[in-house]
Amino acid sequence: MTRARHWHTAADGRVQCDLCPRYCRLRPGQRGFCFVRQNIGGALELTTYGRSSGFANDPVEKKPLYHFLPGSRVFSFGTAGCNLGCRFCQNWQISTARDMDLLMARASPEQIDQAAVAAGCEAVAYTYNDPIIFTEYAVDAAVAARGRGLKNIAVSAGYVTPAGAADLFGAMDAANIDLKSFDPVFYRRITGGRLEVVQETLRHLVHQTSVWTEVTTLVIPGLNDSEAEIDQLSGWIASELGPDVPLHLSAFHPAARMLDRPRTPLATLRRARRQARANGLRHVYLGNVQDAEGSTTFCPDCGAVLVVRDGYRVRRQGLTATGRCPDCGADIPGRWSNI
Repeated sequence: MTRARHWHTAADGRVQCDLCPRYCRLRPGQRGFCFVRQNIGGALELTTYGRSSGFANDPVEKKPLYHFLPGSRVFSFGTAGCNLGCRFCQNWQISTARDMDLLMARASPEQIDQAAVAAGCEAVAYTYNDPIIFTEYAVDAAVAARGRGLKNIAVSAGYVTPAGAADLFGAMDAANIDLKSFDPVFYRRITGGRLEVVQETLRHLVHQTSVWTEVTTLVIPGLNDSEAEIDQLSGWIASELGPDVPLHLSAFHPAARMLDRPRTPLATLRRARRQARANGLRHVYLGNVQDAEGSTTFCPDCGAVLVVRDGYRVRRQGLTATGRCPDCGADIPGRWSNI
């Protein structure tokens, strides 16, 4: 474990965590909602520092990031716990873990980056559970990674305070943020969080940092898949973040405490993609399904096929080295080379 950042001693003597908007106040021995930040001896400690729930050598497309070093490999790792309580969590075994024995692998930030280089990866991804709750570990690993010429990627739900966001994302080169719904009631009842917090995180990333940012929404039948909500969500991204921010619409499958919903029909995802594009978004992708058009990057100006994907594999990449369409010369926003 290591001493956490972003906390203070409250007037009542308890330790208050200031990393996420829950602002957990903890008596000695108590853990926060995330389970991994604990009051030990009157100070806040990160109990999962240096311990991982697993590692993997992944394609960057699996994060998912489609406009960031396409076709490259990333070294993925996470810890345990989460600061949201999503009933549909697709990684619930890790995010809801309350047994520290799950964290069998011990690795210092330097060891993680050594393993990433040895595996031939171009980046390290902080994923599986939300890196917000292991910010200190992720930032230290990111600093070491940059020293080795590696990029850093955060896969996060964006439920973080402004100070925490500046700390974590200040060490990142790219991020995929889950925008789980555009309904405040959904956020409160289904995730235990607040929509406006995630919106502010996205605004911060897109407008105040150089972090390449993409957005993912898991489309759940009967909960956040209505035409009205897709219109609101995609319209907000286009107007508040910009039309070039890629949106990934991913298929839901029953998991965790949401086993009563069916898988998302492909027809629903295709309809949502059409809506998002009609609302001005230039790059809308479909995830967790096989759909050639929904996984291809097209030039928004002339329609040329630029990047063809088969699942998580890049089959063909037609962009120029500087990220331009070879047919019309249009600039395609993204990070297309590791420079």
